[in-house]
Amino acid sequence: MKSHFGQYGGRYVPEMLIPVLEELEKVYFKAKKDKKFQKEFEYYLKTFSGRPTPLTYAKNLTEKLGGAKIYLKNEGLNLTGAHKITHCIGQALIAKRLCKTRLIAETGAGQHGVATATVAAKFGFSCTVYMGEVDIERQRPNVFLMKQLGATVIPVSFGSKTLKDAVNAALKDYIENVDSSHYVLGSVLGPHPYPTMNRDFQSIVGREIKKQLKEYQENKPDFVIACVGGGSNAMGAFTPFLTNKQVALIGVEAGGRGKGIGENAIRFSGEGSIGVVEGYKSYFLQDNDGQLQPTHSIAAGLDYPGIGPELSFLRDQKRIDFVSSTDNEALRAVKVLANSEGIIPALESAHALAYAIKLAPTLSKEKVIVVNVSGRGDKDLFILAKAFKDKNFYEFLKKEVGNGY
Repeated sequence: MKSHFGQYGGRYVPEMLIPVLEELEKVYFKAKKDKKFQKEFEYYLKTFSGRPTPLTYAKNLTEKLGGAKIYLKNEGLNLTGAHKITHCIGQALIAKRLCKTRLIAETGAGQHGVATATVAAKFGFSCTVYMGEVDIERQRPNVFLMKQLGATVIPVSFGSKTLKDAVNAALKDYIENVDSSHYVLGSVLGPHPYPTMNRDFQSIVGREIKKQLKEYQENKPDFVIACVGGGSNAMGAFTPFLTNKQVALIGVEAGGRGKGIGENAIRFSGEGSIGVVEGYKSYFLQDNDGQLQPTHSIAAGLDYPGIGPELSFLRDQKRIDFVSSTDNEALRAVKVLANSEGIIPALESAHALAYAIKLAPTLSKEKVIVVNVSGRGDKDLFILAKAFKDKNFYEFLKKEVGNGY
C-alpha cells in the first residue's frame, strides 16, 4: 500500500507508534481483499447506517437559479447525520480484528465524535472523544449526544482549543494506550495508512452518485462539489471520478470572515505552505517556523489548518480545483436550500452549496452539478439561531433556564 501521494503523506510519528501503524496497515490491507470483511461492512452500512443515501434532484433550486441542474447527495440522512458514520463503521470493524477494546477520537463539528461514540456502543467498545473547548461551546448538542451514547468527552483547553488541538490530544492518548486502543482518526489525513483507509471507506459516496445519476437518465456529472476541511467527504465523492477528466472536481474551503491570518481556513489560495504536522506531510496554515496559525470558520468541521495529503497531490496535478466560500455565503446558502428544497444542510456542507449557487447560473441547462451535502444542519441550531437573530428562540432558552434546566 502506498504511503505517499507524490511528496505528501507519509508516517511522521514517534517511534513507539510505528509498530502499531504497521500492524494497522497490514490488517487493513488484508481486510480490504477479504470478501467476508467487505460483506460485513456493507451489511452494517445498509442495516445500521442507512445507505444508500438519496441523490435528490433540486428542481426548485435549479429553476430558481436558471442554469445547470443541481443534484444533492444527501449524506445527512445517514445515522448520526453525516458521512462520518461510514468510515467509523469501517474502522470499528478493523479495531475488532486488531482485538482492541477502546476507541479514541477527535472531533470539531462533533459529527465524527457522535459517529465514533455510536459505533463504540454498537460494537462494544469503550470510547473517549477529545474536543476543543471552543468547539464544545458552539456544538453543544453533539456533546450531549456523545455523552448519552456512553462516550467520555474530554475538553481540550490548550492552543486555539479547536480541532487541531483535539487531534494532538487524541494522538497523545493513542501513544500512551496503543495496546488497548484504536484511534478512529476522523478524516483522510494523519499518518499512513489513515488517509488511504478512510478514502477507501468513504468512496462509496461517489460510487452511489454514479449509480443514482443513471436512474435520473444522466450519464455523468459535469461538476462534483464538496466542502473541504480535512477532506473525507470530498475524497469520498471525488475518488470514483478521478480517472474521468470530463468531470470537474471542486473543493470548497472556509473563507471565514476575511483574508487575514486567523480570519479563515484557506490552505491553497491563502497563506498555506508545505509542512509536516500531526504525522503527515501536506499543506498547512503555518508561520515561517512551522508553527500552525490560528484559523476561523463558522463551521467547526472546516476550522482546521491542514488538509489531507492526497488532496494536496491532486491539487498539484490540477485534478481538483479549490475555491472558498465565506461565513456569510454559507449562511445565505442554508436559507436558500431550506426555503427552496426543504433541506437544512450543515454549515460545512453549506460552503459547497454556496459555490454551486454561484456556479450554476453561469452554465447551460444541460450541465449537471452534484453537491455533496455531507451533513444535516440540526447540529448547528444554536449557531444558526444566533446568526439569524432569532429572538424567539433565545426567549425560549431563557424560559427553560428559568424552569430549572
